[in-house]
Amino acid sequence: MDGGNMSSRINVAIDGPAGAGKSTVARKVAQQLGYVYIDTGAMYRAVAYAANRAGIPASDAARLSELMTTVEISLEPGADGQLVRLNGEDITTAIRSREVTLQVSEIASHESVRIKLVEMQRGLAAMKGIVMDGRDIGSHVLPNAEVKVFLIASARVRALRRFQELSGSEIVPLEQLEKEIVERDRSDESRQISPLTCAKDAVVVDSTELSIDQVVTVILDLCRTKTVEAK
Repeated sequence: MDGGNMSSRINVAIDGPAGAGKSTVARKVAQQLGYVYIDTGAMYRAVAYAANRAGIPASDAARLSELMTTVEISLEPGADGQLVRLNGEDITTAIRSREVTLQVSEIASHESVRIKLVEMQRGLAAMKGIVMDGRDIGSHVLPNAEVKVFLIASARVRALRRFQELSGSEIVPLEQLEKEIVERDRSDESRQISPLTCAKDAVVVDSTELSIDQVVTVILDLCRTKTVEAK
């Protein structure tokens, strides 16, 4: 597919619960298409990191709203994936800490946080040729995306993937990670503002027994079909 042909470019929305493999899959799909990858989860993690550093509790809506007036987040392609900058500072590694992981769902439930980040995300997608992943991309952020995928996997498999990413002082029992993932699902699905939900026109892809490359192939096939239909 020609990423340089502006008229044939589409937007791809990949949603799903924590640990389903969205970021890895979305990055590979974007590379194959010659598109820009936007990791919305990293944007919410950046806010959680900023709040944590400022000593703002995840439950403090007023202070978070104030914080959002000072937050500038940029996503840039890097040698090893996407670089995340907060007010110019590279926080790519810092936002993957366990501390941030445990706070990000509550941070993302605040209206002031979502309004600003959704505005940024829609602006980035306006030119087409975007692969964006998150919790509410197809249902809320980019409801007109030409391809929508809802990527799922069993809680056990998602916990195992998280477990394999941890190292050193962050090692946590697999059972605890699975419990936290189930709780994260409940939190994401029950929040009032833009909950985790499968858009009516999304294709559900279960990655429990699929490799990353197999999932990527499924999504690329959807994109090719949609691009042919659009011509």
